[in-house]
Amino acid sequence: MSAQPRSQTPLSHPVGEVPDARLLTEAVTRLRRALRASIRTDYPWETLPMAQVELLQVLGEHSPARISDLAARQRLAPSTVSGLIGQMITTGLVAREVDPADRRASVVTLTDAGRDQLTAWTTAHERRMDAALAALDDTERSAIALALPALFQLAEHLGEPGGGTTAQQPSRP
Repeated sequence: MSAQPRSQTPLSHPVGEVPDARLLTEAVTRLRRALRASIRTDYPWETLPMAQVELLQVLGEHSPARISDLAARQRLAPSTVSGLIGQMITTGLVAREVDPADRRASVVTLTDAGRDQLTAWTTAHERRMDAALAALDDTERSAIALALPALFQLAEHLGEPGGGTTAQQPSRP
């Protein structure tokens, strides 16, 4: 990735070279915002907070799971996940059960309602994404398809301890 032409450079960036990391962050932010907003078109009754949707997604792949495991996977505090799970139990999306491997612990599982909600949410997002991809030309769709493995690899690197961060404080005059 190199600098974008001025006409495509986000307004918050100075004219000239824009760092790849900044452009990628901006693209991901815009994609997430657009996905959240566009879901209301195909799925207008959707009211689940993204944190709950993301927990449903994890449970869809790794169920049953302990709260501590969910917290580690989502990089959230166990108390935060516990609170979210409590809300999701109340709405019938998940259930808490005794862990068969350790009767002193509990695990969380998706209910049929949770699985149905996750399937509807995923289907609505795929339909919106398919429509957006269809609006692109073949070259643009090909570029996205070719970038997907690298984007997944980037997500893995970001998920590693330290995530490749070198936090720097802004310099003060």
